[in-house]
Amino acid sequence: MPSANALLARRWFEEVWNDRRDETVLELLDPGIVGQMEGVDVRSPQDFLKARAGLLDGFPDLHVTVDAVVSEGENVVVRWSAEGTHKGAGLGIPPSRRRVSFRGMSWIVVANGRIVKGWDSWNLGQLFAQLTAPEPEIPPETSPRRA
Repeated sequence: MPSANALLARRWFEEVWNDRRDETVLELLDPGIVGQMEGVDVRSPQDFLKARAGLLDGFPDLHVTVDAVVSEGENVVVRWSAEGTHKGAGLGIPPSRRRVSFRGMSWIVVANGRIVKGWDSWNLGQLFAQLTAPEPEIPPETSPRRA
């Protein structure tokens, strides 16, 4: 049976990322949160909402799947994967319209039913490589000639 903290982590990913529920951010993030998303310090729920908005601007159809959760006491580690279509400039790269996927892990600390600390680490290099790689060349048709 999953712990209450493991269930809270699963709820976070489903409601905050997939359902885009700002009210869940305000409910589950402690006002004094100390965390870091990839390249962004988070010191309040508003910091998180701003960082999430930037990512969702780049990938408005972003979907996160929780692949595994490990929970021990107040610590919860979530291994996740994400997919989305690059339709906006939220990452500072013009929209490529490319479908991408990437993986990451989040370590969160829960106290009194709220997330008080959190760190995300994800494969930002793989994501940028997918967005900036040259378009593959499509070879011309090589159908046999009819006589």
